[in-house]
Amino acid sequence: MTTGILDYESDAIVQLMGIAEEDWTEQELREALQRAIMLELSTIPPYATALWSITDPDDGNPVRSAIREIVFDEMSHFGLVCNMLTSIGGTVVLTDPLTVPKYPGELPGGVNPGLEVFLSGLTRDSAALFADIEKPENPLAFAADGNTIGRFYQRIADVFPRYAHLLTGHNQVTFPLGAIGHGAGNDVVAMNTIDDVLKAINIIQTQGEGTDASPDNPFFGEPGELAHYYAFKEIAVGKKLVKNPTTGRFEFTGPDVPLPVTAPVARVPAGGWANDPANVPDQATADRLRDFNTTYSAMLDNLQKAWGGDRDRLFTAIGNMTDLGGMAQELNAIRLPGDPHLTYGPEWLFVQ
Repeated sequence: MTTGILDYESDAIVQLMGIAEEDWTEQELREALQRAIMLELSTIPPYATALWSITDPDDGNPVRSAIREIVFDEMSHFGLVCNMLTSIGGTVVLTDPLTVPKYPGELPGGVNPGLEVFLSGLTRDSAALFADIEKPENPLAFAADGNTIGRFYQRIADVFPRYAHLLTGHNQVTFPLGAIGHGAGNDVVAMNTIDDVLKAINIIQTQGEGTDASPDNPFFGEPGELAHYYAFKEIAVGKKLVKNPTTGRFEFTGPDVPLPVTAPVARVPAGGWANDPANVPDQATADRLRDFNTTYSAMLDNLQKAWGGDRDRLFTAIGNMTDLGGMAQELNAIRLPGDPHLTYGPEWLFVQ
């Protein structure tokens, strides 16, 4: 095992990637899967905060729809990796203070080093951040470099077949998201065989990055959905991605992509709003922030217990997530005392 400590702010994924593939043991594989769970979880608060900041009354707004589908995808990816870990005898850890996401801050494990992930409302800047989180190793539209999430998953896919004999189907949690309209690849399914594992990893990679030949999400909810990277990049650039008929290259030169109407949710300071002297919340706002954080923490606890054998806790966690959306929108309506042009947003702080 490379670290032994599941510290969100460590560079453990970089360390894992530095170990030769043939030298990975069962311990490295289990640790990599826990790190992947932490990665998937880390994307949900910033994406959901941006989604819930949208106040446009048109529920079918294409930007809102794109981000909503991506949030569902990330939830599905989280569940699939949890099933991979428990199927080989690992334990999903979500409520250790060391494992929970920290904002603003880098992605867990040292992925995409130097990228600071923050919580705010939807803007061109936040969409650009989301695209950077999802960036492929070789994007079709322009170059990228560094340790990417897709590359990390590829290492897991390369190593896993050596340990296929460990798959037991133990403590599997399933949920048919595809049946309720969220895409053919979004079902949380059991990891009973190595084929199940490799198919799930392919879904995670291609929903996030597309393929070498296409920017499309091959496991879409609605035809025409782009992979996460390209969907976020369209929002960031403000232009649709189109294929140049002359060169055959994909370029962000298509029709405009207008932002929907949003609440002006400010960037949440490290440790929460109480750490911002100009915007310390009054008691009523502090109570709302506390209620959000308590519900978020309960959701993590319910998810951990769901993959610890109490499967019905998944439905409680889904209810928690629904409640968080309404709580966030209430916070988004409260103006900052230090800058009335901006509003509060949820802190996503873990309460032990």
